[in-house]
Amino acid sequence: MLVVVRGDATEIPTPGSLPVVVCWIGERFGGDGPQHADVVIGDADLAELSGQVDRAPTAAAVLAVLLRAQPDLDIDAGLAAESAAYSVLQSGPEFAAWRAGASHLPGDARDRVVRTERDGDRLVVTLDRPDRHNAVSMQLRDELHEALQLADFDDSITTVELRGNGPSFCSGGDLGEFGRRPDPATAHITRLARSPSRLIAALSARTTAHIHGATMGGGIEMAAFAGRVVADPATRIALPEIQLGLIPGAGGTVSLTRRIGRRRTAALALTGRHIETDLALEWGLIDEVAPVG
Repeated sequence: MLVVVRGDATEIPTPGSLPVVVCWIGERFGGDGPQHADVVIGDADLAELSGQVDRAPTAAAVLAVLLRAQPDLDIDAGLAAESAAYSVLQSGPEFAAWRAGASHLPGDARDRVVRTERDGDRLVVTLDRPDRHNAVSMQLRDELHEALQLADFDDSITTVELRGNGPSFCSGGDLGEFGRRPDPATAHITRLARSPSRLIAALSARTTAHIHGATMGGGIEMAAFAGRVVADPATRIALPEIQLGLIPGAGGTVSLTRRIGRRRTAALALTGRHIETDLALEWGLIDEVAPVG
């Protein structure tokens, strides 16, 4: 359910675990608002947000409740809470409806989809599925986790660079593989055990993400854990998961809330809107705009 609040509404209590989305109409998209609000948008944004919530009300409510809790959780607990909620939604009717209408096919198998290059104390980790805009397949997730473990185990690596080969840094999860899981419980355990985001967070002081092109869903969710994010001027950022009946599942409810707060994270996720580097820089989602070579 969507609750829209206008004007002075300080008497409205904080919703706690109530499964509603409290939307406060402020001066602009992603602006400041009262404590009880889950999301703050401008009047012109309401139709866009309400349309998304109407299409996936369960996913929207789950996201709102989860984001309220994230500021009180540490990174590991936040990732666990996100993964559990994501697995529940994977077995829900909204995701099933999306799958029934989807026609995406898995990409071709390749020997390696993540490249690593070591130069002294520097490790460059490059996503290498350019034909799929580096969409996160199970293979890419596992190889990225393996590459990041190298830096996690080796203190002599003082600099880690995350990059993407081809037209985009990472366009998010591979839609051709969405839903191809043995069961929600196993998917939850696997997601936690092989989480690149957990390792990027652990390595954040040493890590710079260089993003470009389509940096959507899991792409921006993982990159936001890096201590520094450098974006090419043409970068486009979005959290599109609500359209699939899901929530961000690669750590975004943890990483983005720590960079831009839960209301701006909700604004991105609940509208699915693409933003460009000027707004991302203003919010602190990225740290620098510079050509990514």
